[in-house]
Amino acid sequence: MTRNRLSWLLWGIATVAAAAIAFAWFAPSNDYLYVPNRATPVGDKVKVEGERSVGENGGAIYYVDVNVRSATWIESLLPFTRPDGASLVPREEVVPPGSSFEDRRAEGLREMARSEKTAAAVALKQAGYPVKATPRGALVDAIASDAPAAKILRSGDVIIGVGDTDVRTPIALRQSFADVQPGDEIVLRIRRDGAVQKVTVKTIESPRDPGKAIIGIRVSQDAEIKLPLKVDIDLGAVGGPSAGLPFALDVLQELGTDVDHGKRVVATGEIGLDGSVGSIGGVKQKTYGARKAGADVFLVPAGDNAAEARRYAGNLRIIPVTSFQQALSALAKASAN
Repeated sequence: MTRNRLSWLLWGIATVAAAAIAFAWFAPSNDYLYVPNRATPVGDKVKVEGERSVGENGGAIYYVDVNVRSATWIESLLPFTRPDGASLVPREEVVPPGSSFEDRRAEGLREMARSEKTAAAVALKQAGYPVKATPRGALVDAIASDAPAAKILRSGDVIIGVGDTDVRTPIALRQSFADVQPGDEIVLRIRRDGAVQKVTVKTIESPRDPGKAIIGIRVSQDAEIKLPLKVDIDLGAVGGPSAGLPFALDVLQELGTDVDHGKRVVATGEIGLDGSVGSIGGVKQKTYGARKAGADVFLVPAGDNAAEARRYAGNLRIIPVTSFQQALSALAKASAN
């Protein structure tokens, strides 16, 4: 082989190798990444009719979200190329079969809108305002196409009971599965088109939590809520129900109650109409986000969420809570320390 031909061959090999590396670096894989976002103050996102200032004390209420994006092939293959605090997540955990990422984003925005109204109701009630809020069940937003429930349930159904137990909130629905094993069949009472009926659904194992029984649906709160004051909460394109707790804390703060007690308070948790705080996802990334914001305390749902947060907390103080009232008490106690 002549020197000229050898040069061309080596050049060709180098070009192909460079193209392969570029593909691996930039091309999206089938996986997703959960990436931490720095926690953000809620205050300028919340407007309450007749709001009153508690004065500048250096504190604030923060919410924290997670950036969900496609992972490149190199990020899927080499963990050290991922952003600090990121987690690789299989596609089916982010986008259930039969749906798209755009569908999931739209569902998240609907969940956010309902969470905002529920949080406002909880905070106004705590402040002594007359709030009419009647929980009516767990609204089915989406169903995994490969789950047995896909043949039984429809988007828009409202689950009002599991077996002999009444269900009025999504949190109560999840709690009703505590003793259910994957593969068990359960009887649901649902409201569909104004009529109540019973259906039997076979459970499956959660891909995210091995050993845990689920039916493969996403739900949100179905309720009739009438607020005595106008409350406007706008997080733009941020979706999901996990900002319910910080919303409620900040609405109460806007009404003149010293909620943060001069501390930088990051909070996360789905909130129910009864003030209960339910578990959420992306705890690792949210803990990183709270640390980046220089938080003094991080309020998280008690149980597995709090245990996971502590693994990544460093020197950040984690406060587990099960209710809005407990969160208020914990912040008041933290201010004395």
